[in-house]
Amino acid sequence: MDTTPPLTELLLQADTMEWREKSLAGISEKMLWRNEETGASIALIRFAKGSGIPKPHLHAANQFMYCLQGRYEYTSTGVTLVAGSFYCNPKGNVHGPAVAHEDTIVLEIYDGPHYPVVPEWYTDAQDAR
Repeated sequence: MDTTPPLTELLLQADTMEWREKSLAGISEKMLWRNEETGASIALIRFAKGSGIPKPHLHAANQFMYCLQGRYEYTSTGVTLVAGSFYCNPKGNVHGPAVAHEDTIVLEIYDGPHYPVVPEWYTDAQDAR
């Protein structure tokens, strides 16, 4: 028995989509795809220069990022994404804080829910999805 959910073709023109500002200053997203059942998602994330994630944290799923432009650093390890960088962060791995040294855009993919609980730096639970 095939339990794979059906996937309807989807075509978006990301350049025409509006950025949705998150509750953490300087961070916005364009949600390209989301599976409401599993929490998996694909989004463009934009970090304004100087913005970032303020504290160490972990994710409830594997996180994948491909940097399209800019420079984004995980300051505790020095791992820095630049245009063309691919980053894989396994589920449960503590990482961060992070800061954008330039205006940065990444394609971010989660294979399940983003966080086990909503981080304190988000005042809107939608930002942690």
